[in-house]
Amino acid sequence: MLHSFHKKYKYLFFLMPSISGVTLFVLIPFMHVVKRSFQTAITKEFHGLKNYISVFHNQAFHLAVKNTARFTVVCLPILILLSLFIAMAMSQLKEIKLLKSAFLLPMAVPAATLVLIWKILFFQEGIFNSSLLTLGLKPIAFMDSGAAFWVLVLSYVWKNIGYTIVLWLAGILQISNSILEAAKVDGSSPMQTFFYIIIPNLKSTLYIITILSFLNSFKVFREAYLVAGAYPHESIYLLQHLFNNWFTNLEVDKMSASAVCIAVILFCIIFALEILYEKDK
Repeated sequence: MLHSFHKKYKYLFFLMPSISGVTLFVLIPFMHVVKRSFQTAITKEFHGLKNYISVFHNQAFHLAVKNTARFTVVCLPILILLSLFIAMAMSQLKEIKLLKSAFLLPMAVPAATLVLIWKILFFQEGIFNSSLLTLGLKPIAFMDSGAAFWVLVLSYVWKNIGYTIVLWLAGILQISNSILEAAKVDGSSPMQTFFYIIIPNLKSTLYIITILSFLNSFKVFREAYLVAGAYPHESIYLLQHLFNNWFTNLEVDKMSASAVCIAVILFCIIFALEILYEKDK
């Protein structure tokens, strides 16, 4: 009986390190945050829903949520469609191993180095503005106007497009050549083959890429903070800026309440994506 139990549940031994890590560094801290969201910041007295009400009426929170949602809605389609287009083009090449490795390089570039590149390119005395002045055109205040948003979008796409292309390639190259050749023999056009054969076979890959890209869209704070500081142009004032400023001011109660709200929203969105994926399987 013991041998049967060990054989049936032996995978649990391999999961224990991951489960322990998630419990210790994610679940327990999150439960503490939930607890703090109902307490005052200093005395830790029970405060009911007052922290949540205060957050929902906070104008900075509204701005941060709006900008973060806008950033995600803009970035995801650009990243997913552009990386799919490049992956489809690369799948026609015979030797792509070196290219796949090269596309992963942006992930290895430290945030500080990336920020230095953006400063060289987009600051007032940067390469782009110097080029505009040479052409007799008026320079653009990239980091002090709405253009800062698109600089941040470019930063996100540049950093994440490499691994996204590799994931698309992994899915595309798994599609059997016999299926594609049969479709070609049957008179299927390249567009028909793409939409009716390739795309349906990439649903699992699309699901993974969407989840990873969605989560990574919440991880651009370092770049925005290093480029523009704690109080950047309002177009790139994201949730992470708000959390950082509240933390600096020791407003842990507001920070905890807003963190719980965002966690619930993220869970609902990912759960909805999971339902859509399972429905289309």
